[in-house]
Formats: sequence, structure tokens, C-alpha cells
Amino acid sequence: MYNPTHLEPDPKVEKHVLRTGSSPADDSPDDESREDLKATSPFKATRSNHSSSGLHDAVIDKFVSMMMHGGRKLLARTIMLEVLESLKREQVTLYHKTSPGEREAIECNPYTIFHKALENCKPILGLKKMIKGGTTYQVPVLLSEQRRRYLAMKWLITKARLVKEGKRQFMAEKLANEIKQAAEGQGEVVRKKMDLHRQAEGNRAFAHFRWE
Repeated sequence: MYNPTHLEPDPKVEKHVLRTGSSPADDSPDDESREDLKATSPFKATRSNHSSSGLHDAVIDKFVSMMMHGGRKLLARTIMLEVLESLKREQVTLYHKTSPGEREAIECNPYTIFHKALENCKPILGLKKMIKGGTTYQVPVLLSEQRRRYLAMKWLITKARLVKEGKRQFMAEKLANEIKQAAEGQGEVVRKKMDLHRQAEGNRAFAHFRWE
């Protein structure tokens, strides 16, 4: 005879299924599963602006973004590539013209030249306006690394744009000349940094206003 009771689930088996099986309530991982996921996946996804190229430089990308005008980033990147190529050509030409004993002192890597120029243009001290007793004072302050890099990039780009030569000169040529001079410790941008340091040194009597 047909017995319908044999189709009823076993209470013990049903509890086991609900406890270990997947259900909508168990979709959210607990703390242990999160720790296991972190242990097996310690790396985050790569950003869209990152690159696996060996020539990728985040500082140069920042410089390109600051040089961009009117949203034309492709044009700014093209100019920066022309600057690096121009620096490379000049240094390689100078390398072959010098004697073999003096070639070690010539740097042919344009990325190294750019970073050296940027370091020579970074100011250490700056001036900050503070009002005390109705009087405005120029108080010398120590600049952060981000602010130092921003000022160095801004000065290089502004100086290259304002250069007026007798003959027509493109932005890539003017910027390459400014970077080359700055890498040698010369040029208007390096002098501007030294002028800022002299002004901060001259206003050191107002330095105590920074902590008041």
C-alpha cells in the first residue's frame, strides 16, 4: 500500500541543510569569510590611469595634467613626449662629442634630467599672509612636499609660456630649454626659488605669528 509518510523530510537532515547549505540569509559573508577573502585577494584592482609600462612616471603624468589647457590632454602629452625626445637628442649628441673619459658625467636619461630639474626648482620655505591686529604680515612657513612640487611645476610651465624669443619657438622647445637650465641649477625658475627663500629669510622676525 502507498504510504505518503516516506516522502516527508527527516527533521535532522533538514536542519543540516539549512545550516550548511546556501540560503538568501547566508549570502552576506561573515567575519571569517571576509578575512579569508582578504588573505586570498590582497591586491586591489588597477586604476584606469595606471600603466604597466616601464616608461610610466606618475610625476610626469601630473606635470602633463597641469600643462593641459582647454581639456586637450593629448596635445599636452604630445608636447611632453617631444620635450623628453629633445632632451635625449641633445644629451646623446653631447655624449658623442666629448672625450671618452668625460662621458660618465653626462646624463642621457631624460626622465632623470626632468626629476633633477624639478628638485632644483622646489622651494623649501614659503610666505603665508596672516592678519594680526589689523596688519597683514608675510609669515615664513615650511612648505609640504605636495606644495613644493606644485610650485615647481607651475613655475616651469608659466616661464616656458611667457618666453618670447626673436624667432618663433614652439612650446616643446621652450619647455625643454627651461628644464635643461633648471637641471643645471640655472634659469629664471631657480632664481625665483632663491628669491622666495630670501624673502622668507627677511621676514623671519614674523615667524612667531605662525604659532599664535
